[in-house]
Amino acid sequence: MKDLKKYSNKTKAAFVLLVIMFIILLSNFNTLQNSKKTNEDINAIYKDRLVVARYIFQYANTLSSIKINAAATNTTDFQKRDEILAALKKIQNIDKLYLETVLTPKEKTYFMTFISSCSAVNSATQNENWSQVRYNSNQALQTLEQLSKIQSEEGRSKLTHSNTLHNDNNSMGQLQIALLVILGGITLYLLLSKKNKISIKIPESHSLN
Repeated sequence: MKDLKKYSNKTKAAFVLLVIMFIILLSNFNTLQNSKKTNEDINAIYKDRLVVARYIFQYANTLSSIKINAAATNTTDFQKRDEILAALKKIQNIDKLYLETVLTPKEKTYFMTFISSCSAVNSATQNENWSQVRYNSNQALQTLEQLSKIQSEEGRSKLTHSNTLHNDNNSMGQLQIALLVILGGITLYLLLSKKNKISIKIPESHSLN
């Protein structure tokens, strides 16, 4: 009966051991998934936010030069036209790079508005309507401000998500440490239980003959 009880305790300990090992494996898998998502967030912040912020800065500089050229009084209309069309060509080259990034629905709407304003600048330039060129350039610059705000919001959102995953990984790490301590305790129990069983010896009866 005593041996049966010992066997039962060992079985329970072994079962708890298996459960703990399963939880540790599951938490390790979750940690790996969180690390993967964190890496994706960091890449997204760089590729789709920081790089785009640089594009917006280039857009703004180019549009500012277009406004200056349109307002210039010491150049001919032909010179203005050539300078502005060359600047618009630079904007079109940036457009291609911008469209390679991941755009949110809201960002895409504003970007299409920006392209429309740039097309209007092009049309006004062809017609040598310099006041309209300045007006459409201002419209494009205002849209860029909205796009810049979106970059900040999206970057902040990704960073918050990344921090949340990092905190989850820390919690999982603490859980794994606690489980490993329990695992060590159970292993020690099984080893001591086995040692005690081996050390028990039944005294032999001596014959009187």
